[in-house]
Amino acid sequence: MNSENITGADTAPLPPISGAGAQLRAAREAQGLDVSHIAAETRIPRRHLEAIEAGDYESLPSRAYAIGFSRTYAKIVGLDPAMITDEVRLELADGSMRRTIPTPGIEPGDPARLPSAGLAWAAAGAVLILAIGIFAFYNTYFGSGADADELLAPQPVETAAPAVPVANVAPAPVPTGPVVLTAMEDGIWVRIYEEGGARLAERTLMQGDRLEVPASARDPRINTGRPDALGVTIGGQSVAKLADRAQTISGVPVSAAALAGRPAAGAATAAPAIMAPAPSAKATGPAGTGTR
Repeated sequence: MNSENITGADTAPLPPISGAGAQLRAAREAQGLDVSHIAAETRIPRRHLEAIEAGDYESLPSRAYAIGFSRTYAKIVGLDPAMITDEVRLELADGSMRRTIPTPGIEPGDPARLPSAGLAWAAAGAVLILAIGIFAFYNTYFGSGADADELLAPQPVETAAPAVPVANVAPAPVPTGPVVLTAMEDGIWVRIYEEGGARLAERTLMQGDRLEVPASARDPRINTGRPDALGVTIGGQSVAKLADRAQTISGVPVSAAALAGRPAAGAATAAPAIMAPAPSAKATGPAGTGTR
């Protein structure tokens, strides 16, 4: 009886692998690949790949990164990207992206709530520096011996010289045509919608993916957290990006008319205006003072 039970246990089928991360890890190990190899192929940081394999989506920047990185990982190891991303969405729906981390309560009188001695000395130094700055300001503007009328007298203003007209310079043509957004990195979440109207598109773009703003849209707007990683063209002509750094933007117009005023990529900036020399100021007060 015992031998039969043992034999039955040995031949029982293994349970299927559950979880998107576990499936990705199993596919990678089956091909004899290291995490470093996947990181080099996908240009995804190794720590993010390890977090996906462990199902630790809290370590990733956002939900969009969890889905986009998992899709790219699945393509490299030969799994179905749609199946993996659906699995990731199910895991995220279970609340795995909660950002609130419970912390132990602090009892009254806990020394951790009191500032350290170093912090107290730093605060005292900042107050001292502020006091010295205020004293120097008042000493400069109210202790120089100048009369009040002199301090309040109108100061000479620099005037700009008349602009020199440039002959035979035609205005730059205004770009027209469809507005196209191109992702320059993986995992760029974008939402396009009409102001006060319906949502037109919402996607997580991978590097090289293109998203065209419908030409028939009325006052189209964009929400995204990576405007610096989106190339913008109007009718195939490049214009300036929506931002030069990573930041969350919301409700920014992306119609051809709204973006037409942006300078083309690599366009030269206008020369600075020529300033006329300022009139010389003569001292009117006691020695060592004059018109500021």
